[in-house]
Amino acid sequence: MTDPDDARALDAAQIQQFIEQGFVRIDNAFPRELAEQGRAIMWSDLPCREHDPSTWRQPVIRLPGYGGEPFRQAINTPVLLRAFDQIAGPGRWRPRENIGTFPVRFPHPDDPGDAGWHVDVSFPGDDCDPNERSDFSAWRVNIVSRGRALLMLFLFSDVGEDDAPTRIRMGSHLPMARYLAPAGEAGRSRMVLDDVGADCDVAVATGAAGTVYLCHPFLVHAAQQHRGKTPRFMAQPALAAGEPYRLVRGDAAYSPVEIAIRRALGMA
Repeated sequence: MTDPDDARALDAAQIQQFIEQGFVRIDNAFPRELAEQGRAIMWSDLPCREHDPSTWRQPVIRLPGYGGEPFRQAINTPVLLRAFDQIAGPGRWRPRENIGTFPVRFPHPDDPGDAGWHVDVSFPGDDCDPNERSDFSAWRVNIVSRGRALLMLFLFSDVGEDDAPTRIRMGSHLPMARYLAPAGEAGRSRMVLDDVGADCDVAVATGAAGTVYLCHPFLVHAAQQHRGKTPRFMAQPALAAGEPYRLVRGDAAYSPVEIAIRRALGMA
C-alpha cells in the first residue's frame, strides 16, 4: 500500500498543464487496495453479478453516494490534499468525507443516453423549485465557479481506451470561461455545449485503479459508450469551494484555477 506519509507535490510542468489544458492526471493518488475494497462494496449493491456478463443488462447503473471507508480514505490521501492546495489554493476548498455517486458503465451495445458534452453545474438558480433541489436541470455555473472548486475523476477500476473513459476537450475551460463571463454572478443553466471547445483536441481519462484526474470546473467533458469487456467504476465528485474564486486579488495570490480564468478573459 502507498506510504501514508507520501505527500509528493505536483511539479511546475503539471501546474502549467492544468492552467493550459484544464486538467492534471495523478497516478497512484490513492492505493489500489482501496479501489478493490470499494469495488467489492459496489458489486454487493449492484443488481447483477460480477462474473456473469449475461446479467449486465444496462449500459449504465448509477449507485448512490458512498461515504465511510474505504471511500473516505481514497479522497483524503496526503497526495490529494496537497494537490488540492496547489491547484485550488490553501483555504479555498472544503474537505470531503464521502466520494459521491458512481455511474458504473458496462459493456453494452446500447447508447448510454448521457454522453453529451457538458460541464457540471454547482448551485441552484433563483428559478429552481425549492422543493425540487435534486433536479439539476435548472442548476447553474458562473464565472467564479460558485460552490465548486474542482471537478475530479476517481478511477476505481483499470480504465483503458475501450472501457468508456471520460472524454475531455483539452483546453476547453478557456472558451467556457468566455462563454460564462457575460452572465456574471447569475451564471448559466440548461447549456448546450456541443460547440464550446469543439476545435480542441480530445483526451480520454484512462489509467490504473487509483488514478485521479483533477479538472478545472469549466472543463467540457462527456461520457461515452463502453466497448471493452470489464465494467468501469469511476466517481466524479466535486471538490467544494471553501471561499469563492476571485478574479481580482489585491495580493495577486491567484490559484491555477483563477489564473486560467483570468488568461481566458485577457486579464493576465
